[in-house]
Amino acid sequence: MSANDVTFRPATRDDVRVIAELFQISSEGVADYVWSQMDDPEYKDLPLVERGAKRYLREGVDFSYQNCDMAEIDGTTVGMLHAYLMGDDVGNPPDDMDPILRPYAELEEPKSLYISGLALYDEYRGAGIGTRLLDFAYKRARAEGMKKISLICFEDNKGAYRLYEREGFQTRKRRPVEYHELIHHEGHAALMVREE
Repeated sequence: MSANDVTFRPATRDDVRVIAELFQISSEGVADYVWSQMDDPEYKDLPLVERGAKRYLREGVDFSYQNCDMAEIDGTTVGMLHAYLMGDDVGNPPDDMDPILRPYAELEEPKSLYISGLALYDEYRGAGIGTRLLDFAYKRARAEGMKKISLICFEDNKGAYRLYEREGFQTRKRRPVEYHELIHHEGHAALMVREE
């Protein structure tokens, strides 16, 4: 298996369960927190990953399967990229926003292609597939006419942080992570931006 064996395709509605699993991996607990706060009765008795899958079934919103691309090797899903376009009016959340999520909203970069999730299943890590997913995001940004690509990385996730730095992302802002038992990191989250 090598990164050259990977193919990409747009996600479909049939992928939402896998998307939710991979987004759980990439968000390192933030998605679990968001999904745990869903108090709509239709979500009440569902496990967290099923809540996420249901959320990704929506269309015409940022967190939709329509903004995901799947990475496959020989027809087996190995990873996922979730990215969407940021508008002009981001980075200034309302005062009454959930304090756990507020730092991430403050780290949004206007007029960028925002990579909100990039994840691989464990057995496919370390083979260059993550870099291929980033290359795919760069091509998409150019196709969309976006001059910036942004993402948020926990600073204590040293491997991911170094990868993004090698790829030309620079830290623009940092915010302290608000503690919650579902979130796997402490310290700071960083807005990282790459200019195209």
